[in-house]
Amino acid sequence: MHIAPHDNQNKPIVDADHDLVPLNYFNIVKLKKGEVFDYTVPGYETCIVPATGTVDVDIDGAAYPALGNRTVDVWDGEPEGVYVPTGAHARITCITDTTEVFIAGAKFDKVLEPFDVRGDAIDLVQYGSDDTKTHRKIKHILGANHHDKVGRLLVSELYTVGQGGWSGFPSHKHDTDRLPDETRHDETYNFRFRPDYGSGVQMLQREDNKPGDAYHIMNGSTILIDKGYHPCAVLPGYEMYYFTILGGLSQRSLKQYFQPTHAAQLHTIPGIMDMVAKFK
Repeated sequence: MHIAPHDNQNKPIVDADHDLVPLNYFNIVKLKKGEVFDYTVPGYETCIVPATGTVDVDIDGAAYPALGNRTVDVWDGEPEGVYVPTGAHARITCITDTTEVFIAGAKFDKVLEPFDVRGDAIDLVQYGSDDTKTHRKIKHILGANHHDKVGRLLVSELYTVGQGGWSGFPSHKHDTDRLPDETRHDETYNFRFRPDYGSGVQMLQREDNKPGDAYHIMNGSTILIDKGYHPCAVLPGYEMYYFTILGGLSQRSLKQYFQPTHAAQLHTIPGIMDMVAKFK
């Protein structure tokens, strides 16, 4: 499903118990200096990640000051985040002229402890190649390094390296719990392009070798992945970024199932197994 760019007025784009991706929660909050946003999401653990601007964060009295260091766009520095336990009260206060904040969430019924992830603690993996048109960089905010501190939520930022090319290839899916081959993880993306008038395409093929759907994605597009194989691509001459939320049904570690038709491509893309290992 494609949700076109729009002013969500600080209301959830993907609310709790969404019809397509009930394991996910997603909001974009825009504030001006001094403005405050309070929220709590019963039944969901969340993560606060400033796209741009700097905020002070308070989680039930635990203070995390000066979160976020990017000013121009999501290419301008490393991401930072604060983990918010299930059902906790979070307060976000803008301390720069403006801020745009992503709030990612996953359904989880236990209450853990809050913590912050600063820029120097981001888990980075880069894989693919220019020759295979698959070169990309992933910055894990809540990745493998935080497996014992988080319930079911995985939060990452993905960047195409260079201009043009494919991401999420070889095509894979994760819509069915059938270990050891695959896990059920709902997924939500929010896309950005540089320059911001760039665009791309999101494919969603629900069955191998049968026609699927394709969505024209633009700066600010949100994509909901409930099931199927889902590679995406950016037009030549543009760079693409997408904020990624994964919520597992029965476990946090993601087990991707690669599309049989294209599985042989796993052997042509440098470093791809390192990428797979980071989604835990």
